[in-house]
Amino acid sequence: MELPAFDPMRHSPWVTLLILGLVLGEFFWLRWAATRSAGPAAQATPRYDRPHDLRETAATFGIVLGQILLRGATATMILPIIGFAADHRLMQIEMTDPIAWPPLLVLVDFVYYWFHRCSHLVAWMWASHVVHHSSSRFNLTSAYRLGWTGLFSGGWVFFMLPVWIGFPPGAVATAVAFNLTYQLLLHTTLIGRLGPLEWVLNTPTHHRVHHAANTACLDRNFGGILIVFDRLFGTFATAPQDEPLRYGTTLGQAGYNPIRIAFNGWIALLEKARRAGSLRGVLAVLLGRP
Repeated sequence: MELPAFDPMRHSPWVTLLILGLVLGEFFWLRWAATRSAGPAAQATPRYDRPHDLRETAATFGIVLGQILLRGATATMILPIIGFAADHRLMQIEMTDPIAWPPLLVLVDFVYYWFHRCSHLVAWMWASHVVHHSSSRFNLTSAYRLGWTGLFSGGWVFFMLPVWIGFPPGAVATAVAFNLTYQLLLHTTLIGRLGPLEWVLNTPTHHRVHHAANTACLDRNFGGILIVFDRLFGTFATAPQDEPLRYGTTLGQAGYNPIRIAFNGWIALLEKARRAGSLRGVLAVLLGRP
């Protein structure tokens, strides 16, 4: 069967321009806010303390360039597997009826929750996902710090479930794209609490906790659009009241070289596996917690 390109990170030119506009708008707003938070006001708004590091932002654009260059090869490798899952689907779900879209969006978010949770709890997957957490600044550009090695870490396998159930691959790709585009807006300090929506939706308040390296925040709030799965499965957390949030990883600054950032997690993992001393030990390192 003929399949559409399964590429949830590809945007139309208009969406790309909108995203660039949001990134630039946030940058200049935060720079302006930083100048106004000098003196005593700085203590009241610590989130505006150097919200952008231009070297980190430049490294992020280098990471995005790598993603673009690898996009075609990744899609070429994954498409046959998507086709196999589609050819052996349990049922055929038609998307012409609008009522089919809400269940798909919820299913994709459920799958994303488990993919994201495993990306933090399985060292093999974390080696790729750690790129997303490598920035010490939390802003819209950090949303696009995505690893180059997702093909090998295997996170895409999770999203075969909706295809295997019977949703068309193109519809699944659209749902994943919507999920990830929504998450772009979570990577900002400019949006505060959103009232009752905080109970159901993943919001910037919740996602700031997810990106924080504070001990109380580690491995929490894995949701994409919804936060209900974190509440159901015990991974929800709020920000600690007695300390500011620190972003990045527990290992500290990852540097500014995009290639090093992209492969640093794998280098550390393979070095740890090399010292394991036995096949059982290697498997425990690769499949255990980071």
